[in-house]
Amino acid sequence: MPPTVESTLPNILSFCRTYEHGSFTRAARALQVTPAAVSRSVARLERALGASLFRRTTRELRPTAEGRAYYEKCAAAVSLLAEAERELFDSAEQGSGLVRLSVPTTYGLHRLLPRLSGFRQRHPAIELELQISNQSTDFVREGFDLAIRMGTISDAGLIARKLGDFSLGVFASPAYLRRHGEPLTPEDLAEHHTIAFLMPRTGLALPWLFAAPTLELPLRSALRILEDPLGGIALARAGEGLFQTYHFLVERELAAGELIEVLPARAGRTRPFSLIYPKSRTRSRAVRAVIAFILGAERLTG
Repeated sequence: MPPTVESTLPNILSFCRTYEHGSFTRAARALQVTPAAVSRSVARLERALGASLFRRTTRELRPTAEGRAYYEKCAAAVSLLAEAERELFDSAEQGSGLVRLSVPTTYGLHRLLPRLSGFRQRHPAIELELQISNQSTDFVREGFDLAIRMGTISDAGLIARKLGDFSLGVFASPAYLRRHGEPLTPEDLAEHHTIAFLMPRTGLALPWLFAAPTLELPLRSALRILEDPLGGIALARAGEGLFQTYHFLVERELAAGELIEVLPARAGRTRPFSLIYPKSRTRSRAVRAVIAFILGAERLTG
């Protein structure tokens, strides 16, 4: 009965390295085993094949004609096996499959989506399904793998990885400030048109936060935004009033002069965003890749 590949494969590898390096000692160093182990492997292979693969003398080791012919076939096979192993390892490392992610419009449109091209280039086998919405949804019940949420996460069944504490400011258009003047203190806001954002879960207006000294100010606003705070930015740009939001959301408007920050000395308060996912759910390589990407991107950009 001819030898099986399973029984000879380790011996074939020893033979190939010996052929390539010209000695048992150098082959052993490459394989990180002893020279005696390599010599025994080659001898076992020769017995299994019924052929001499090397001519051995005290000074040198030379391949026979059978050894040279056999090496050409074996080297090609070992190379194919190594390539298959690398491809399998790379695929496993990168992950594949579908990952469903729920994100609010604020973080999603201004921080996550602009960075996704880098992720797609690095992980082409991963499919992403993004829910970009501020609706109050149970992302676990609806089958999402991950979510990004604002505020402190108190659910014991979730793991929360903080992405950062993002600073807040109050903004208005130049046209509004020309018509109504600029507030000098947070208390002056009672005499101004303010735009409120109503929290999706409670329907209550999100209080405005100030620093130096710390102040949490509830405001009565005739103009209120439901679900999407980006609407408040659009209204502020249109001159409809003052709006408190994150600095990162209005970088473009500030640079273009479409909005001006007021009360900058009282800015500096923050609200957190976190990446969250269930504690109990087994996470695929694809999900772990998305987690690592989001956390890493936030650490790099701050």
